[in-house]
Amino acid sequence: MGENRAWTVAVVCGASGVGKSSVALPLADRCGVSLGATDDIITALRTITTPHDQPLLHHWDTHPECRSWSPAQIADLHLSVSDVVLAGMRAVIADHLECAVPVVLEGEHLVPELATGFGDAVRGVVLYEPDADRIAANRRAREPDLDHHDFRAEVSVEIGARLAVRARALGVPVVRPSPWQDGVSRVLAALSR
Repeated sequence: MGENRAWTVAVVCGASGVGKSSVALPLADRCGVSLGATDDIITALRTITTPHDQPLLHHWDTHPECRSWSPAQIADLHLSVSDVVLAGMRAVIADHLECAVPVVLEGEHLVPELATGFGDAVRGVVLYEPDADRIAANRRAREPDLDHHDFRAEVSVEIGARLAVRARALGVPVVRPSPWQDGVSRVLAALSR
């Protein structure tokens, strides 16, 4: 049946490579609910829109100069995209609430604001890893054939720090994903507050 929970939707936010999937999948399993990988929604939105319709969603592909941007500039773009899809993600949450279908949502474009405005039925947590070396190691383990892990980890630290500031301002818990052994328990405790 799963762990006792006071929420219908749990939103697991965090930058790329911090361990969202490593926490969210066992969290959903432990609570006996489905896992929703919202990065799939972003992929679908990019497929059914054009750069003219949704320029921010396509900015990375239509502006090759982005690849030489600083971590701060990339974080600006990333969070702008997150804010563009915010209303759509809120609709996904509202649908889960209306149909009473519990779910753990995780994805790199989720923001802590998604855990607000729904009462106790929706809880959120930001996984924040400030150690770029740890993120780079996570990325190397997950994507050994890709490169630029160190730079991408710097971007993730920047995004994570900004998500943590937003979360704290809203009263949404911020949790370190590591050590992995008790990460799910610490997230469960944060979601129970």
